[in-house]
Amino acid sequence: MKFETISVVGLGYIGLPTAAVFASRKIKVIGVDVNQHTVDTINKGEIHIVEPDLDIVVHATVTEGFLKAVITPEQADAFIIAVPTPFYTEEGSSSLKPDLSYIKSACEAIAPVLKKGNLIILESTSPVGATEKMATWLAEYRKDLSFPSASSGSKNDVIDINISHCPERVLPGQVMRELIENDRIIGGLTIQCAQRSAELYNMFVKGECIITTARTAEMAKLTENSFRDVNIAFANELSMICDKLDINVWELIKLANRHPRVNILQPGCGVGGHCIAVDPWFIVDSAPEQAKIIRTAREVNDYKPQWVVEQIIKECNKKNTKNIVCMGIAFKPDIDDLRESPALVITEKLTHLGYEITVVEPNITKLPRNLQSDNVQLKELADLTDLGHSVQVTLVAHSSFKQFTFSESLDFCGLKEK
Repeated sequence: MKFETISVVGLGYIGLPTAAVFASRKIKVIGVDVNQHTVDTINKGEIHIVEPDLDIVVHATVTEGFLKAVITPEQADAFIIAVPTPFYTEEGSSSLKPDLSYIKSACEAIAPVLKKGNLIILESTSPVGATEKMATWLAEYRKDLSFPSASSGSKNDVIDINISHCPERVLPGQVMRELIENDRIIGGLTIQCAQRSAELYNMFVKGECIITTARTAEMAKLTENSFRDVNIAFANELSMICDKLDINVWELIKLANRHPRVNILQPGCGVGGHCIAVDPWFIVDSAPEQAKIIRTAREVNDYKPQWVVEQIIKECNKKNTKNIVCMGIAFKPDIDDLRESPALVITEKLTHLGYEITVVEPNITKLPRNLQSDNVQLKELADLTDLGHSVQVTLVAHSSFKQFTFSESLDFCGLKEK
């Protein structure tokens, strides 16, 4: 069965680029999102997020009639679910648990338009077993169709709907290139599900489509990000140790990395984004007794913003000032994504403590709601002509900041060293 129409549910940082890449292959793509502003923006050939080259592709594919956005799902041959999977704190407990409500809502939304032969792919980063839960939910919504289960993978059962998990593995700022070039891990609930999914992705993926089980695919993405989180935690912990011992951590890491088998990452003010800052908790939730290193790494990285706040307060006390200039609030350089941003957390904490904050974030035009306060203002870099006795704090290494004089700045991202 050919894929003539593809539906992408969730038009955010992953869903919209994915929809645009499929549409650029002259395939009809129906994007679905619950946000009317997002839908209207895309249908005008514009984008609501910052991602290099995405605007060009969206404008072209909308103009040519291959991409449209809607609120209510329509029939398609394949459905790709790319909605958020945040976590929440269970009442009476300090443990963090995955929130699958967005995935469940997406399943409920597409269920009425499903037909025999459809393929459903979960791209949302998910805890192990989420794809099986999705199949169970869909089976409840559509009792007239047959869906695969965890046990059907070893049988020759005839199923009406194929279901797989294929986690995204792209870097914000390079999404349009990496979607095409990176290998894809494809975990089917059955071999047939995986093969159909590989057939779909091979329409644009130049990397290898590697087939495995749904559970292994889910765990692969969590493992990749947990590995990175552990390594970042080592660098962040090292930076705090070096501060206590009066050692330049940036110089230390450069020297240590001259060893042929050592490659220490650069410390920062924490870990942000919707992947590395979230995914390790999914593993901890699934195996709390075994995931000791992964939990500790998360705790180190979650603590780093508080440590940064304490250093800033010390500097403010030295200068006898309540004025702070926060350079960058995105979760990484040169993007507008504020999700789980440690720089944003730091800025919020300082605001709540009563400091007068000037935010310099070149990738946004309006402060997020939780920073909209009388003692917070958003300024452009060019407007920083007279900082007076302000404490300057570099939280994100945006490219545009490299031309700025940082001699008086507290640098928590190593921009002065780069």
